[in-house]
Amino acid sequence: MFIIGCHLSVSKGYLAMGKEATSIGANTFQFFPRNPRGGASKPLVPEDVEGLRAWMDAHQFGPILCHGAYTMNGAAAREETRDFARRAIREDLAKAGQLPRCLYNFHPGAHVKQGVEAAVPLIADMVNQAMDQDPIPQYVLLETMAGKGTEVGRTFEELAAIIERVERKDRIGVCLDTCHVYDGGYDIVGDLDGVLAAFDEVIGLDRLHAVHLNDDKNPLGSHKDRHEKIGEGTIGLDAMAAIINHPKLRNLPFYLETPNELPGYAAEIALLKSLRKE
Repeated sequence: MFIIGCHLSVSKGYLAMGKEATSIGANTFQFFPRNPRGGASKPLVPEDVEGLRAWMDAHQFGPILCHGAYTMNGAAAREETRDFARRAIREDLAKAGQLPRCLYNFHPGAHVKQGVEAAVPLIADMVNQAMDQDPIPQYVLLETMAGKGTEVGRTFEELAAIIERVERKDRIGVCLDTCHVYDGGYDIVGDLDGVLAAFDEVIGLDRLHAVHLNDDKNPLGSHKDRHEKIGEGTIGLDAMAAIINHPKLRNLPFYLETPNELPGYAAEIALLKSLRKE
């Protein structure tokens, strides 16, 4: 089954997101559990959660994806910034662990001139303290990054170094962002098989559990992180078709983060469905 969705707003509740996803032809969705720039997280309403569960079951949904706030930086130089990240991710995992078939994805962070070697253990420690509770989501996913500024996670080796330090290795994985990896220097247009082989060698494809499907406004290796609509960027429609049909990727859930409103997402989902080979 082709599992495809987009980012939706949680403002009207979880069942509302499920219904909104269905209305645009999606069978999953991504959401922020709190303001993406930080702030408090609203408590779950049990009836809303059960309503979403029933809706997902009735409409053959794949796993949904909870996305951590952009301001979470467990590798920050300032202790108060690290404290917020530790509190936020622990709260997020406790919430996402109560939602049906929910994955959790977050940006690893930025070393802010401390160096990757200093950042890796800080990020891993944050993950370990957050995962030291139950329930938590099925998988906690590190997102592949573009390498903008001092971002950690541009290379597969950096992600592998974090994973190596995570205690609950059976619950840690990766979300591959197509715009980010292309910006990061991995040529998914000209050598998708080679990129996946490199991922498998360094991290292991068994740890790849989700894909952010985004085109790119910038060329290969630009480290800019500027998402584009599907088929309108430097990755292009042919490469997108290859990604969603690749035997090592096709069974993963795909989440759009393109610069769109709801009608634009509906059009992209229809387009991608037309390119899917079953």
